[in-house]
Amino acid sequence: MPATKDLILAPPAPLRHARVMSDLALSLRLARPADAAPLARIYVEAWQDTYAAILPHNLLAGMSVGVHTARIERAIRKSAVLVAEDARHGAIGLAGFGAARDRGLGFDGEVYTLYVAPGFQGQGVGRSLLLGAFAALKARAFQSCLIWSHAQNNACFFYEAMGGLRSGNRQIMMGGQEVSEVAFGWKQLAVNCRKLTT
Repeated sequence: MPATKDLILAPPAPLRHARVMSDLALSLRLARPADAAPLARIYVEAWQDTYAAILPHNLLAGMSVGVHTARIERAIRKSAVLVAEDARHGAIGLAGFGAARDRGLGFDGEVYTLYVAPGFQGQGVGRSLLLGAFAALKARAFQSCLIWSHAQNNACFFYEAMGGLRSGNRQIMMGGQEVSEVAFGWKQLAVNCRKLTT
């Protein structure tokens, strides 16, 4: 396990590029138990910001930082959560990762969550988290990765721009509403950025 932590603590080269694009002093590391509550707050705020016009209001209003703190604490104990932090602002993003929950699509790893605090989006934080999650999965002998996204989430454009290929669709229930999700997959744990055409 120490080798994995060493790998995560050393920022990948693309992270230096993210520093040039913004004034953030961004770093990535494996989350610690004390990070659970701040990360849960980011998770809830990102959901409420991203899905305000997409998901039922009662679902978003009923989200509890306490409930998500407990869930994130369990993932942290498995060394399965990365935190992105800025020297001035503290934690500003998170990514949860591990084995693919559905191996039927041909991917062995999965990024379960990737959220950036609303005030820090568009500054390279999501890109750094995705690269960090890929590095962590690779260090644990995973070969490929999958991410599920709500079909109306603007993150779909981000995943495509980062080289993710649409690899599946599913319908799930959220807050009593049927929701479409899209899977984006990387057959190799590397990002192949491409320009999207309109």
